[in-house]
Amino acid sequence: LQEKALGKAEVRETFRVPKIGVIAGCVVKDGVVNRNAKLRVIRENVVINEGTLSSLKRFKDDVREVKEGLECGLSINGFQDIKVGDIIEFYEIEEVAQTM
Repeated sequence: LQEKALGKAEVRETFRVPKIGVIAGCVVKDGVVNRNAKLRVIRENVVINEGTLSSLKRFKDDVREVKEGLECGLSINGFQDIKVGDIIEFYEIEEVAQTM
């Protein structure tokens, strides 16, 4: 198994939404943010959470991915401690055929 980097987003603003929790307003700095990717939250160069998205939106629309340079709103399954300045890295795990 090998990790494949997909993209990075920077948290610009956070919003607390009743019954939903914290939504992070982000801008995609590199690559793409994919709704089904795994993620890690990095604060001051330390990984503070690893998980998956519970939602990914562009304005009011649910989307599957957001490309570099665009803004999005996202929430992370089971994680509410998101802060402005956090970096969210998105990746997927892919199987690599072993060579002998």
